[in-house]
Amino acid sequence: MGPLLALLPYALRYRTRIAAALAALVAAALAMLTLPIAVRRMIDYGFAADHVGLIDRYFAVLVFVAAVLAAASAIRFYLVTTLGERVVADLRSAVFARLTTLDGTFYDTARVGELTSRLTADTTHIKVAVATSASVALRNLVMCIGAAAMMVVTSPRLSGLVLVAIPFIILPLVGFGRKVRGRSRKAQDTLADASAYASEVIGAMRAVQASSAEGAARARFDREAERAFDAARAATWARALLTGCGIFLVFASVVAVLWMGAQSVLAGTMTGGDLSQFVLFAVLAASSLGELSQTWGEVSAATGAAERIGELLKVEPLVRAPARPLALPARISGAIRFDQVSFSYPTRPGHQALDNISFSVRPGERVALVGPSGAGKSSVFQLLERFYDPQSGRILLDEADIAQCDPVAVRRQLALVPQEVAIFADTVRENIRLARPEASDAEVEEAGRAALVDEFVDRLPERWETMVGERGVTLSGGQRQRIVIARAILRAAPILLLDEATSALDAESETLVQTALEHSMAGRTTLVIAHRLATVLSADRILVMEDGRIVDEGTHGQLVAKGGLYARLAALQFNVAA
Repeated sequence: MGPLLALLPYALRYRTRIAAALAALVAAALAMLTLPIAVRRMIDYGFAADHVGLIDRYFAVLVFVAAVLAAASAIRFYLVTTLGERVVADLRSAVFARLTTLDGTFYDTARVGELTSRLTADTTHIKVAVATSASVALRNLVMCIGAAAMMVVTSPRLSGLVLVAIPFIILPLVGFGRKVRGRSRKAQDTLADASAYASEVIGAMRAVQASSAEGAARARFDREAERAFDAARAATWARALLTGCGIFLVFASVVAVLWMGAQSVLAGTMTGGDLSQFVLFAVLAASSLGELSQTWGEVSAATGAAERIGELLKVEPLVRAPARPLALPARISGAIRFDQVSFSYPTRPGHQALDNISFSVRPGERVALVGPSGAGKSSVFQLLERFYDPQSGRILLDEADIAQCDPVAVRRQLALVPQEVAIFADTVRENIRLARPEASDAEVEEAGRAALVDEFVDRLPERWETMVGERGVTLSGGQRQRIVIARAILRAAPILLLDEATSALDAESETLVQTALEHSMAGRTTLVIAHRLATVLSADRILVMEDGRIVDEGTHGQLVAKGGLYARLAALQFNVAA
C-alpha cells in the first residue's frame, strides 16, 4: 500500500469531502446493520399471538431503514466518486507539471508514448482504486467490523469460532495480493511499450507509408499488443484466483459456523431469532470480506500504477534553479560570453560535443556559427537555453553566470527559431501566441505579418482562427517555418537564436522572410547557425567550428581569403571559389 499512501496528500486537500463521505458511509453501514436485529425481533416476537401488531411496525421500520440506506449510499457514491475524479485530475496536473520541468537529459532517453501511458492509463487505474475500489473497500470494511461486533454480541461462542478462521482467510489473500501487484505492474509496463511504439509510428505515418513499411509496422505492433495481452491475462488470472479463493474461504468458514449454530438451536441453547440474527450478520461479514478480496485485487493493480506515477514524480531535473537564484534584469543588453566551456551529452559521456570553447558576442552583434554536421553548433544553442549545463566552464549573459540563474528567467531573454519546428493542433493565432501568452490579438497579427504569415492566412477558411492539425499537418514546411519565425518576432527578446531559420522556404519566400528577419534582428544580439550565403554575408563575424572547437573566426571575405575549412565549406555549400 506504500505507493498508494504516497498519494494521500492529494486526497487530504479535500478533508471536508472525505469527512462527509465517511459520515454517509457510517450511516449506510448502521442502517444495514439494523436489519438483522429487526428480523430477529420479528421472528421471536412478531409471530406470537400477543404481539400481532408488532409485525406491521417492524416492516415499516424496515422500509424506513431501506430509505436511509439508499440515501446514504447515493450520497457516499457521489462524494467518493467525485473525490476520486478530483484527486486524479490533480495528480495528472502534477505529473504534467513535473514533465514540463525536466531537462534534456531526461528527454534524451524518455519515450513519449510511455510517458503518455503514465499520464492517462496509469492515472485511470488510480482513479478506479480511489473512486470505486476505495469506496467499496471502506464500505465493506465498516460493514465487516460492525457485523463482527454484532456477531459477538449475539453469540460469543460462535463468534470465537469465526475469529479462529480469520487468519486462514487473510493470509492467502495477502499472498495472492502481492502476486497480483507484480503482474499488474508488468501488464502496465508492456501496455506502455505498445503505446510508445504506436505513438512513434503514428507521428511518422507518412514516412512509414512512403517506405511501404505498413506491414512491418503492423506486425511489430501486433507483437507488442500480444505481449500486453499476455501480461494482462496473467494479471487477470491472478486476480481471479484471489477473488475465488477469498470467496470460498469466507463462505466455507461461515457455513461451518452456522452448522454449529443449528446444533445449538436444536439443543435449546439458542433461539431461532438469535440464530437468524447471527446468520444475517455472518452473511454481511462474509459478503463484505468476499468483496474486500475482490477490491484488494483492484487496489493491488492500482498500486503498480501508483509506483510508476511515483517514480515519475520523484525524478528531479539536473538543470534547475539554485536555492537563491541570481536575478536577471527584465531585459538584458544581450552580451554573451562562453568561457572555456566543455560539454558532453549525458547519453554520450565519452564524446565531447564542445571542447573548451571561448568566445564573446557584443550587444547587438550578429554572429554566425558555421561548420560541418556534428561540429557543436546546435550544442551552443542547447547550453544557452539551459536545456543542459556544461561539465566545465561558464556561460554568461551580461556577465551573469546562467548556471546561477533560474532557467526560466534565462529563457525569457532568448527567442529561438529552430530547424525542427514545433506546431500544435491549434489555431494559427494560438500557435504564434505560444511565444508570449499574454500578447494581444493585434500584437500576434502584427508579428504574423512581419513573418509573412498573413500571405497564406488570407487564403485560409477562418484566417487566423484556422486549425492547422496535429504538428501543423495541413500547412507546408515553409508555412510552418514562418509561424515559428513569427513567434520569435512576437517574443521580442534581446537575444535571437536562428537555427537555419529559412531552410524550409522556397527562394521567393526566403527573400521575403529574410527581410522580416533583418528587421527583427535590428538592435538584438543574434546568433545564427548558418548554411545560407545571405545569412553569412550579413553577419558581423563568423565562428568556424569543427569537432567541438572554434577553429577560425572572421568575416566572410577574410575567411575565404584564408583558404581553410570555411573556404572549403563556402565552395561546397555556397558556390564560392575557395
